[in-house]
Amino acid sequence: IRGVRALHFMGPAITVFGSARFKEGHRYYELARQVSNRISTDLGLTIMTGGGPGIMEAANRGAREAGGHSVGCNIILPHEQKENPYLDKFVLFRYFFIRKVLLVKYSFAFVILPGGFGTMDEFFETLTLIQTRKIANFPIVVMGADFFKQMREFLDEMVKQGTISPEDLDLILFTDDPEEAVTHIRKYLFDN
Repeated sequence: IRGVRALHFMGPAITVFGSARFKEGHRYYELARQVSNRISTDLGLTIMTGGGPGIMEAANRGAREAGGHSVGCNIILPHEQKENPYLDKFVLFRYFFIRKVLLVKYSFAFVILPGGFGTMDEFFETLTLIQTRKIANFPIVVMGADFFKQMREFLDEMVKQGTISPEDLDLILFTDDPEEAVTHIRKYLFDN
């Protein structure tokens, strides 16, 4: 209930996921910062993240530098993760599942950058919701071509083995170009 109340009036958002471990200056940190800046500038949408350091900080920072809104949905973990300094609003969750439900509820797209188990969990759960039509018109942009190269190959193998359909690959845009990412998101949000 606290999460719904906190997020209800923030306006349309794009959630950016990625590792908490990348520092300022790392290419993926800077990519997250650039794409979030473009989303805020070109689409006028709030940037929502897990609210912590790394990719999350970069994305919130990119929004803030563009004059956009920046929201964090952090999780209570054994090794406390402090919220980053670029947040306009911050909500703390005890359980991952509640956090994920609210991130999907209040987001119009996901941008996935390199990350660990948590990032992959969020990516594949959302992809499953789209594939099974539990959510519709929900673009997923995956950025970090070098990092995700083997995943793309694995997805191709899944198609080859028949565990997913060829059109399931159309649910994901792989790009390292912030402009292409924004164009893709715009097509879903404003052209459908």
